[in-house]
Amino acid sequence: MTLQSSINETHHTFDSIQEVLAKANEKKTGDELAGIAAESAAERVAAKDVLSRLTLKELYEQPAIPYDDDEVTRLIIDSIDETVYDHIKDWTVSQLREFLVDSHTTEHEIEQIRPGLTSEMIAAVTKIMSNMDLILVTSKMEVTAYCNNTIGKEGTLSFRLQPNDPTDDRENILNAIREGLSYGVGDAVIGINPVEDDVAQTKRLLEATKGLIDEWEIPTQNCVLAHITTQMEAIRNGAPADLLFQSLAGSEKGNDEFGIDIELLDEAYELGKAAGTGDGPNFMYFETGQGSELSADAAASVDQVTLEARCYGLAKRYDPFIVNTVVGFIGPEYLYDGKQVIRAGLEDVFMGQLSGISMGIDACYTNHIQADQNDIENLAVLLTAAGTNFFISVPVSDDVMLNYQSNSFHDASTLREIFDKRPAPEFESWLETVDILEEGEMTAHAGDLTHFVEADQ
Repeated sequence: MTLQSSINETHHTFDSIQEVLAKANEKKTGDELAGIAAESAAERVAAKDVLSRLTLKELYEQPAIPYDDDEVTRLIIDSIDETVYDHIKDWTVSQLREFLVDSHTTEHEIEQIRPGLTSEMIAAVTKIMSNMDLILVTSKMEVTAYCNNTIGKEGTLSFRLQPNDPTDDRENILNAIREGLSYGVGDAVIGINPVEDDVAQTKRLLEATKGLIDEWEIPTQNCVLAHITTQMEAIRNGAPADLLFQSLAGSEKGNDEFGIDIELLDEAYELGKAAGTGDGPNFMYFETGQGSELSADAAASVDQVTLEARCYGLAKRYDPFIVNTVVGFIGPEYLYDGKQVIRAGLEDVFMGQLSGISMGIDACYTNHIQADQNDIENLAVLLTAAGTNFFISVPVSDDVMLNYQSNSFHDASTLREIFDKRPAPEFESWLETVDILEEGEMTAHAGDLTHFVEADQ
């Protein structure tokens, strides 16, 4: 196999498909830190040229991490529908892109080829697409899921209500939930990142959120984002958990650093199905983020976009209710500035949706990254146009426990108004019954957490 291209009379040769994938990536500080990035814009263009001419069969036969070395690779390869794959295997990556962006290609036609795509194929086509390409194709794909309500229906935009508290104070958390509900958020999930990864604490927070949900008959899901083993033990002790959560990596070694493997995730899935309080059939929640494998010394010289795509290849085994990328959370070592964060956010939601999972995002940044709130709001606007299933939202855009910035509760109303989006249908009906929403418009009670206090006393 010859992997070469000439740009401006300069000849570029690449030693492997893995190198082509890495150097075709848009500029990312994580790839530079790993020593695998293109050394110039010309080399990046040359790698994109080579990548565009590779066939899907060549990508299938040479996964980023060898089949015998990695259980994520084995899962992705073994899950391929051979009949679908045989139909598309001779396509080049360029032909796959042309198929996706073609105005005549329908959502149903994209659905038909999904079972034949490996994560490496999805990552490859992402690398030769512009930001506008990613938005266009994502907007074509509707991926719905159901736990206690429906997420992802066309014309809707959902939000995770994230009421974190630096001391796990129950009343502070409940008041943050009340405020979020008053802004019409929480239809994706009411999800708490606990300070203490402890079974008793996890059960206490699940009981608190479930109590408020039951009191107000809210058609939504609760979740406490402790380690999956902590949640499992809490459920065995009677905790009411609608969704089971876990962070994922795109390599076996990365997942080992998270303290998980496929066998454990299978066990969690079966426990959630048997003993969780969500109606289902979708009751898993996963979180990912470009650069997480490199930060754990588990990247295996694979670029962060390809590893991210492999996270989604793993996630779809469990048909999750939601998956989100925490796109700007890991730090400037992996995504340096707002431009890189925006690109990564568009890539991640596209790759998740093309993988066939209900995909959303924490459009966020930390204070040591070269980004600001305008960058995050720009990303939120772009991804609402693209049709992401949900965003994470926190009080006044500032998570005081995790010490980072995200979208605020009131951003939900703005984004829905700009794009004429509605909450999840069951949640919208509930918002109307509690006088927060009327004919798609926020009422005078919007933003007033006391509206949800009296019945709780």
